[in-house]
Amino acid sequence: MIELRSTDVPAAERFQWWCDLTARQLVPTDLSSAHAPDFRAAIAVKELGRVTASAPSYADQRSVRTPRLIRRSDPEQWWVTLLCSGSLQVEQGRSRARVAPGDLVLTDTSRPFDVDSAGGDDGLTHMITLQLPRDALPLPEQRLRDHVVRPLPAREGPAALLAQFMHGLVREGSRLGAADDGPLGWVAVELATVWLAGAIGAGDAVPAGTRRQALVREVKEHVRRHLGRPGLTPSSIAAACNISVRHLHQIFRPEGQTISEYVRGQRLERCRADLEDPRLAGVSVADVAARWGFVDAAFFNRTFKAAYGMPPGEYRRAARARAEV
Repeated sequence: MIELRSTDVPAAERFQWWCDLTARQLVPTDLSSAHAPDFRAAIAVKELGRVTASAPSYADQRSVRTPRLIRRSDPEQWWVTLLCSGSLQVEQGRSRARVAPGDLVLTDTSRPFDVDSAGGDDGLTHMITLQLPRDALPLPEQRLRDHVVRPLPAREGPAALLAQFMHGLVREGSRLGAADDGPLGWVAVELATVWLAGAIGAGDAVPAGTRRQALVREVKEHVRRHLGRPGLTPSSIAAACNISVRHLHQIFRPEGQTISEYVRGQRLERCRADLEDPRLAGVSVADVAARWGFVDAAFFNRTFKAAYGMPPGEYRRAARARAEV
């Protein structure tokens, strides 16, 4: 991930630097700001094959994309933006809306827009944007155009999954290798497609494989958040994800394991990590197991031994011995 900051540029040159940088990395716009004499801004950019993820932060500004600038340069992209802090007033076509932190919003680089930003507590607006090729989204274009600048909160369902993925790209970007870029780009397209399809009422247009993969990710995220609950069963997972138990088993079949096997494997891995953690040396094996949803100590011992070749207590002692070498 490439990271660039205005603080690396002399104060008097920072705003022009930002104008030139955003024209190259995003799209050309007419920028204006009351903070131009000493402009604060930064951007992190990660190329994911045909998709680009960018995370700009900047002082209050107004950004206007005109027909003249579109004729000059248009990457023909849909932008899916997650606002992290600050606020935006966005206008495109016949739509005008205020975007609040935690909202996802769609914009179109091929039509004029006007974005006025106001910073949060640190005086900056922070956001994450997925720049998606127009032809990558298998959805009716006119329906998408009708949905621009209609912010929706990313609190649950596909919107929450997409937002978590975007946060993860920024958090882990510096540790991602070139081999990860293409696959992650397709994940971005799939998650954006499922979210937008629901938002515009075009779920039937989403390829079946894309719908399945997005639903599996939603299920796995629910499991991750509730792994310590003993009542995390196929029935409770299906109910939380608004699908039948039968459908849950169907979508997991291509994963090569059942949903119960997946939950058990995730719990075992968390227990294994805790048993290796010297900071938890004073926590009993039974309490470690209970922390991750194992209520039957004998069952946990048998299952752990089957997975890792030795009982949990012995595994902890072996891990401690390895650490002391």
